[in-house]
Amino acid sequence: MSILKIINNWFADYLSDEEAVSLLFLILVSIGVFFVFGQMLAPVFASVVIAYLLQGAVLQLVKRGMPDFGAVMLVYILTLGFFVTFMVLVLPLVWQQLTELLDSQLPRMITETSERLEALPAKYPELISADQALQWSNRISLEVASAAQSILSFSLSKLPNVIALLVYFVLVPVMVFFFLKDREKMVCWGKSFLPVKRTLLKAVWLEMDEQISNYVRGKTIEIFIVGAVTFVCFWLVDVRYAALLGLLVGLSVVVPYVGAVVVTVPVALAGYFQFGLGGWDSPLVTMLLLYTVIQALDGNILVPVLFSEAVNLHPVAIIVAILVFGGLWGFLGVFFAIPLATLVKAVVSAWPKGLQREDESAINDVLDDHVFDN
Repeated sequence: MSILKIINNWFADYLSDEEAVSLLFLILVSIGVFFVFGQMLAPVFASVVIAYLLQGAVLQLVKRGMPDFGAVMLVYILTLGFFVTFMVLVLPLVWQQLTELLDSQLPRMITETSERLEALPAKYPELISADQALQWSNRISLEVASAAQSILSFSLSKLPNVIALLVYFVLVPVMVFFFLKDREKMVCWGKSFLPVKRTLLKAVWLEMDEQISNYVRGKTIEIFIVGAVTFVCFWLVDVRYAALLGLLVGLSVVVPYVGAVVVTVPVALAGYFQFGLGGWDSPLVTMLLLYTVIQALDGNILVPVLFSEAVNLHPVAIIVAILVFGGLWGFLGVFFAIPLATLVKAVVSAWPKGLQREDESAINDVLDDHVFDN
């Protein structure tokens, strides 16, 4: 079979349907618009995503008898109030603790770590030489000092454009309100650009909306609950950097399988340098026990409750999606990696196969039946 015939068969299988061509064109245009105008239209994209996440709450209130505009106003005011509270109360506290950690505590931690490393050759002379311990100590000191300097040097003056940041704070709330208020008009306007026959688009949208909306809303709630519970528990145990660690533990749930393992290291180190090892009744053991209970409750109770509509993706597919989209768009890519992977899966699952592929499938079914019958 020639290469040209293989290409023709492939097009006949996957692009012979009019809806498939329309969907492919829509995907290519969306990707092109995002990459060409992504930075320019970033406030619009952010507003659309936020409004999409909030419309579920609006629709629930409408179903319970509340007027549409009243539901929009209630959800919008509560969301805006939560955001302002976070920016005014939580973020300054986290930044204060981070600055204190880097300014006063980090040098002491580096010194203690260097002393312990330099003492290893005396305890294990056959395994570690004095030169190796010294190299490790110097390397750790340089890496930690460089990371700390990078964090401390970050300020508004280092941002690419302070005006752009102000645009986000002003335009995004305004656009979110109008996207919620006029969502039906805007949806009708968007449908006017789509083909009249859009069975394939509906199939992709239904699967995507059912799984992505539940996932992103549930993940946002999970971040808040896990972070808040961690902060309260660590604060009760008198952990010095409870707010900072609570934020890290909350954000760790964004990355399945990996986040919990990675964030365990700073949690354990913070407790170790503050409380020391001690015995089984030491504050460090209490802190780590609380952390373990939080992770267990999150994985076995909170996640099943929030994600009743399970995302049907293989763990390998989830990790690959996190690596790919995280590499493209940073933290936002990591956060939306699973929804984007779900979108890809929905498109692949709903993509129509041509008559030729259907005929081949029918022939294979006949052959299978014949083999099993004999």
